[in-house]
Amino acid sequence: MQCAATGTGLHFSNSTTLPQDTTPMPIPTEDTIVVAPTPNPMRADDTIDHDKLAANVEKWLDTELSGFVVITHGGEELQFGEPDKLETVKTVAQAHKGERFVIAGIDSPSATEVIRLANLYAEAGADMIRVRIPGAATGGRAKSGNVEYFEQVTEGSPVPVVVIHQPRASLNPDTNPQELAEITAMDNVFSYILSLNYRWECGIPPYIHESTQLWTCNGSIVLPGQMIGAVGACMFFANWAPGLVKKIIDLGKVGEYAEANKLQQSMLHADFLGMSLGTAALKSGLNMLGYDTTIPRKPSLPLTPDQEAELREAFKECGLL
Repeated sequence: MQCAATGTGLHFSNSTTLPQDTTPMPIPTEDTIVVAPTPNPMRADDTIDHDKLAANVEKWLDTELSGFVVITHGGEELQFGEPDKLETVKTVAQAHKGERFVIAGIDSPSATEVIRLANLYAEAGADMIRVRIPGAATGGRAKSGNVEYFEQVTEGSPVPVVVIHQPRASLNPDTNPQELAEITAMDNVFSYILSLNYRWECGIPPYIHESTQLWTCNGSIVLPGQMIGAVGACMFFANWAPGLVKKIIDLGKVGEYAEANKLQQSMLHADFLGMSLGTAALKSGLNMLGYDTTIPRKPSLPLTPDQEAELREAFKECGLL
């Protein structure tokens, strides 16, 4: 797939066959991008309810959510096989009717496997792929192989690549600044999502190539992420309140830090519950907001009544209820 800059963003023209009624949209490059991991509603028989998923996507079209990140941790990626993942991409791509974009998550240490999946997801309607830095073991060698990995991925992927840094050990980075400078300068890289290791990430923005967007990763560091240069966000909390996340970033961009910080502080309780209770909290919160995300896929359990009550109070604190 080739991408060409336009006045409104990036247009992608490719030879893949998109699902029926799906039209590729320009990926915005000037506006603040806020995306979130999309959860799958489940039926009683533990299969995906694609009708409810499509209805949820249509409801998100009335919010400031820029796009959908499917097949990720927040979307219970480890609990679904490849057929379900492909169908999820197709459902979301069809349901947004060309008004948003889809990023398909791929987590594999094999560049060959990433490219295989990238082609399948692009054919299913994905506009980009989100690829985790593999953090390959060095075996005592100075080089990790990350640069070579992304050279192969970016050259072989039919769609642009969003690079995410989610280290296996949160305080032990899976890359280094010099590698990120090389990776983010590659032609087919769209953005870099920083990790929760904010102390380490504070030194990274000068190494991110000017052609690559920097996105913050978590509701607790929306404003701190913006203050070190983030112009967008990919996070769990954005399922609940993409407009709130966008407003914090936009306020930070114009130096309105006091107002941005008030909003940042208001969401900390809800974000903590979401991050600590996981997909169960994500789905419960969306149900409170009028979506139909049902419950987590088995064997994960839904929230207890006490946990739901606390999440409801946290939503009131940040103005969601």
